[in-house]
Amino acid sequence: MNDPDLVEPHLDQDQRDYLLSRWRESQRRYHTVDHLRQVLRSLAELQTAGVDFDATSVRLAAWFHDAVYDIPGHDNEIRSAELASTMLADQGLADEVARLVRITATHHVDPGDHNAAALCDADLSILAAPPADYARYRHQIRDEYARVPDEYFRPGRADVLRGLLNQQSIFHTVFGLAQWEDRARRNVTDEIAELVGADSV
Repeated sequence: MNDPDLVEPHLDQDQRDYLLSRWRESQRRYHTVDHLRQVLRSLAELQTAGVDFDATSVRLAAWFHDAVYDIPGHDNEIRSAELASTMLADQGLADEVARLVRITATHHVDPGDHNAAALCDADLSILAAPPADYARYRHQIRDEYARVPDEYFRPGRADVLRGLLNQQSIFHTVFGLAQWEDRARRNVTDEIAELVGADSV
């Protein structure tokens, strides 16, 4: 069945099928094809809003950014970037796609890096989801780390979320700042409060 959200003219059918098979691996709960679809939809939203980025490179980076997802996996982004370099070796944009994939390890975007700004904003757009969707996302993340006891997961997750709040902004594009920033900060703040208690936010 052809999914209009998952059409990518710069991947051949074998490449697309291989990547989708990775996104459908059994250990995934949030980082699934649904997440890939959401990132691609968010990129389309940014593009429609006039955000400046190279759509081909950034869309391909979306396809590869969680293609390797082992839990726990401290080198998932590096291995995903290596996969992009290998699979796109005959395309001139392989280096840029791999670079963008590596950036998703930290979501740190340098000023003027329009491609990274678009990819990172799309990847984190779930943080600005309506409450029910955000709750589903939280539960799916917890399910992916089901083997990690609460006593370790809760403070670790809270630290990751605090890192987002401590940045000047979560989002980097004008559209992301205007449309997603406030809702994301509310969602993240509420989650931290539930994880560790309101006094520790």
